[in-house]
Amino acid sequence: MLLEITGFLIDDSEDDSIKFALDVKTEFEQAVMDVLHWESMEAQVVGEQPLTTTQIEEIVHVIKEPLPLDLDLFIGVRA
Repeated sequence: MLLEITGFLIDDSEDDSIKFALDVKTEFEQAVMDVLHWESMEAQVVGEQPLTTTQIEEIVHVIKEPLPLDLDLFIGVRA
């Protein structure tokens, strides 16, 4: 299993395709889960959770990679 961050257009357009996808590197998974207050990937619900601006800022600091701010970002567990 891995953590995946995805991004979609912010407006309510009919285009619901993924505009951004990032698999969180294994070495950063625990730190990202700490930001989200997740105990484990297995304990998370199916689907994706929206990320808040604060969570995005903290995740950017942890993974040392920029994330797009012009998209609605979500995070989920992928098998």
